[in-house]
Amino acid sequence: MYDSPVTLLIIVATCVVSFKAFSDARLIDRMILWPPAITNRGEYWRLFTCGLIHADGPHLFFNMFTLYFFGGYMEHFYDRDIGAIGFLLFYAGGLAVSCLPSYLRHKTDYHYRSLGASGAVSAVLFAYILLRPWSRILIFGAIPMPAIVYAALYLAYTIYMDRQRTDHINHSAHLWGAIYGVVVTMLIDPRVLSNFLYQLTRYGALQ
Repeated sequence: MYDSPVTLLIIVATCVVSFKAFSDARLIDRMILWPPAITNRGEYWRLFTCGLIHADGPHLFFNMFTLYFFGGYMEHFYDRDIGAIGFLLFYAGGLAVSCLPSYLRHKTDYHYRSLGASGAVSAVLFAYILLRPWSRILIFGAIPMPAIVYAALYLAYTIYMDRQRTDHINHSAHLWGAIYGVVVTMLIDPRVLSNFLYQLTRYGALQ
């Protein structure tokens, strides 16, 4: 695994803040994505701080587990093309961009709240899949699947659930985080797209 100090810093900071927030309702209220606070009071920092808090332990673990395994590779990529804080900027942008559609949809909805780093983690994961489409991803840590197949299934499920709106998961953040990760990575290095298309024709080359 690549040396990844920024990834580890994000994980440590997120865990520390999340654990504190589990027993501090006032901290959650100050950091959570609550659209009316942005609309009425200009508290745009909530687009970022909502990614530092989580609903519970499993929610935190899943996001940080995923970030740990894919963040290092993407940190190396962004360090090479942008510099030392490239990955941090990419991750922070993923938080904000993935939350924007939810904010715009619920600008005056006083009952809506959202929290978690899932949007930014989706950006990292899908950027990785763009670079290594045939690598193996372990679903639930046990079921192997080609990354590109997982991406297709994940997107289909996310779009379907976002339209249904039958649970309390912000599927919109997952979807827009994934789109952000792919688009920004291609903008940083346009060669990524041609390399991705080439790899699709060579099944198993990078497993």
